[in-house]
Amino acid sequence: MLDAARSGDADAVRGAIKRGADLETRDSSRRTPLLLAATGDHVEAARLLVEAGADPDALDQQHDTPWLVTGVTGSAAMARTLAAADPDYTILNRYGGTSLIPAGEHGHVAYIREVTTNPDIDVDVDHVNNLGWTALLEAVILGDGGRDHQETVRLLLDAGADASIEDKDGVTALDHAEQKGYAGIARRLRT
Repeated sequence: MLDAARSGDADAVRGAIKRGADLETRDSSRRTPLLLAATGDHVEAARLLVEAGADPDALDQQHDTPWLVTGVTGSAAMARTLAAADPDYTILNRYGGTSLIPAGEHGHVAYIREVTTNPDIDVDVDHVNNLGWTALLEAVILGDGGRDHQETVRLLLDAGADASIEDKDGVTALDHAEQKGYAGIARRLRT
């Protein structure tokens, strides 16, 4: 089951489920088949596991879950697939963040659009992680200021992100954008 999920072999996953394989078996890093499928963006394998009842909240040794990994991979299709399993959107990653925070860092536009507009998904757009950053702050601080990060900022603001939230040093997203010379992002944050 683990190898099939890791490689995205949906036929092998289907066969393992039919044979009664343990959906929650773990590899040496405590990753379940669903977490492996999500990490590899193997949507069909994940869909089969979700339909069979796999746990979308199973934590591995790095404190990742199948849902949390979607923010790193940026897969909107996987987000839709896992939303059907009703994951706990309040579980936090090892940095104390939600899935939106790494998605903001990477400028995963399609993912952020899916998460912020899908009525079945309820992730706190203003959650502050252990570094003192929201998804909006992370998009500015760790982003490159380019088109994807500009769109990320727009989507987060459209979803109600509070641009006045300051980082641990009292610096807002607008202040960071101006310091970095991200004129497009700064314009969006001013309006």
